[in-house]
Amino acid sequence: QVQLVESGGGLVQAGGSLRLSCAASGNIHIINDMAWYRQAPGKQRELVATITRGGSTNYVDSVKGRFTISRDNAKNTVYLQMNSLKPEDTAVYYCNADLWAVGTAYRGYWGQGTQVTVSS
Repeated sequence: QVQLVESGGGLVQAGGSLRLSCAASGNIHIINDMAWYRQAPGKQRELVATITRGGSTNYVDSVKGRFTISRDNAKNTVYLQMNSLKPEDTAVYYCNADLWAVGTAYRGYWGQGTQVTVSS
């Protein structure tokens, strides 16, 4: 059974930094794209950043220059380094991974979410 477990969220002042991690475990054959999403209260879930297996990245405009997504394929882990945080970055952050697990079809998996709160 595949699990994605996020960590690293918390409370930080505006201008501060946090680093989120998301580790995938289980009978995983291979992971393709990985991504971070976020959902603020009363808003739809928003794609924040994506990274391919080869390391190509994309970001939503609002975080460009402040957030960096990276991954360690050997550890099945994706990271999100968040710098110069703003109150509007406050949300629950979710990781997503598109992968093949042994004995299952290719599909996307979600983590349980980690809260990031930025105070002004």
